[in-house]
Amino acid sequence: MHNNRLFSHELRYDSDAVEGLSQSVESTLKVIGEDPTREGLLKTPERVAKAMLFLTQGYGQDAAEILRSAVFEESYDEMILVKDIELYSMCEHHMVPFFGKAHVAYIPNGRIVGLSKIPRVVDVFARRLQVQERLTLQIRDAIIDALQPQGVAVVIEATHLCMVMRGVQKQNSVTTTSSMSGPFLENVHTRSEFFRLIGNSN
Repeated sequence: MHNNRLFSHELRYDSDAVEGLSQSVESTLKVIGEDPTREGLLKTPERVAKAMLFLTQGYGQDAAEILRSAVFEESYDEMILVKDIELYSMCEHHMVPFFGKAHVAYIPNGRIVGLSKIPRVVDVFARRLQVQERLTLQIRDAIIDALQPQGVAVVIEATHLCMVMRGVQKQNSVTTTSSMSGPFLENVHTRSEFFRLIGNSN
């Protein structure tokens, strides 16, 4: 399991983690028929190791703590939407990237959160080995747990390289997942407003 020790915001990597991953990458290069000692690959194992630690840094971050650090009492009770949040993650089935955007909205119930915290929560869960369906639920649940809002809506639109580069090889396919609670689920007008605001005709 990853922890904060593996990666810091100052880009210092745990040497044991880098070494262990580097050895695995070197073995992989040999298995696929490459020569890890040739000039172009000499530093590849270390580069891949550090890239992997960066791309999975979400394991060492706490979404609840991030949200709790910026919660404010406020009587505002209309929809708050942060849309087009860039999202980069890795499919847990093939360990290749998927990427796209997330749209996150909530209706407060006496408490709001600093707007920058919502994209950070998306990153916390995206920077792990994931499936898009679970990622969608984790973002929703983190906001529900931290704010106890009237409702939450999350939509993710992503391109999966496991579909583009291998398998069915469909270049233009986009996968959309959504999860909603409260008025977003129960009130057709609220749901329609949300989809209109994110530019989706659903």
